[in-house]
Amino acid sequence: MDLPFKINLTGKVAVVTGGSGVLGSVFSRSLAKAGAKVAVLARSEDKIDAVVKDIKASGGEAAGFSVDVLNKQALEKIHEDIKHKLGPCSILINGAGGNNPEATTTKEYFNTEDLNDPSLKSFFDLESETINELFNLNFLGALLPTQVFAQDMVSKEKSSTIINVSSMNAYTPLTKIPAYSGAKAAISNFTQWLAVHFSKTNIRVNALAPGFFLTEQNKNLMINDNGELSERANKIISQTPMERFGKPEELIGTLLWLVDQKSSSFVNGIVVPVDGGFSSYSGV
Repeated sequence: MDLPFKINLTGKVAVVTGGSGVLGSVFSRSLAKAGAKVAVLARSEDKIDAVVKDIKASGGEAAGFSVDVLNKQALEKIHEDIKHKLGPCSILINGAGGNNPEATTTKEYFNTEDLNDPSLKSFFDLESETINELFNLNFLGALLPTQVFAQDMVSKEKSSTIINVSSMNAYTPLTKIPAYSGAKAAISNFTQWLAVHFSKTNIRVNALAPGFFLTEQNKNLMINDNGELSERANKIISQTPMERFGKPEELIGTLLWLVDQKSSSFVNGIVVPVDGGFSSYSGV
């Protein structure tokens, strides 16, 4: 992996939740490439091991931990393991999250006749349990790791940073996914709240808001069974001035800028869109 520019994170310990996912694995590798010791947190041990192995093969230092970010007791145990193996956390990337197809409506617009069509999932068919699980994963999945790992940061004289992963959905909700859009809006709000709350310490809190990247969570909405782009994917690209999906590596520059104290020491409480111009285009 080639970094877009060089920063020196030697001596820093970075904890990346969702660290084995499509985006999270790129975050983990880039931080390790910049010299940080990286703790890769996720649920799948096989995927975690693959990321850790890749980092070590490239000369970096990393350790993997399988954990549910909604289990605070488990996070606290992992926290102790990380401090023992790598040291106290100074960079936290809250990358865990995702959508749930069961919290997605079939159609973009509701019509009265939809009430009598059992083949459709309308707004009225969304289950509160599923929505609750989705909100917990995206919001509590950032809040709980912050409660656990930011304790290492508040007593440090040197700067520390927390990066949350929001979404363009937080600015303007997309059709079909009301719960996910709402949960990511909560992340953006939480980022601002945390930035103010920790402003008297040496902790800066910011967020990335990726536009459209192909991930495991959205692949079923973007790619048809025949491998071609879905109608929704083509619609997204038509509304993205750069006329393509983003590549995970295109998030690295913004991530490193926000992490590096020399580059962004007075940047606090912002949510940075990385969206190929999607948020700037009115559609006409």
